[in-house]
Amino acid sequence: MVKNIKKIYLQQKKRYLKSVIGTPERPRLAVFRSHKHVYAQIIDDKNAHTLAFASTLDKNFIKEGIKSSTQEAAFKIGELVAKKATEKEITKVSFDRGNKPYHGRIKNIAEGARKAGLVF
Repeated sequence: MVKNIKKIYLQQKKRYLKSVIGTPERPRLAVFRSHKHVYAQIIDDKNAHTLAFASTLDKNFIKEGIKSSTQEAAFKIGELVAKKATEKEITKVSFDRGNKPYHGRIKNIAEGARKAGLVF
């Protein structure tokens, strides 16, 4: 039973990821959330290269004293990854929510990135 559920999940994930591809002109903003932390990275899939990265495990983020599993932390991570991207002159990205529903912390990462200047 567990094998079948995992197989179905992987099939759904593969089907979703076919539609989201990062190019050098429009890289992919990939978001991952665990129970404790949030990660966001901007990826160029053609060259298999990560262009910018931010997470709640960064030393600068930990110094701010925000609890890492909150929506406020996710908003800050969105702003931080957008700031790093604009430094490298990246303004347009495609949003990859990783087959997760668009609400909560994932939605806040997207809103923080939009506020800081990224265009989806």
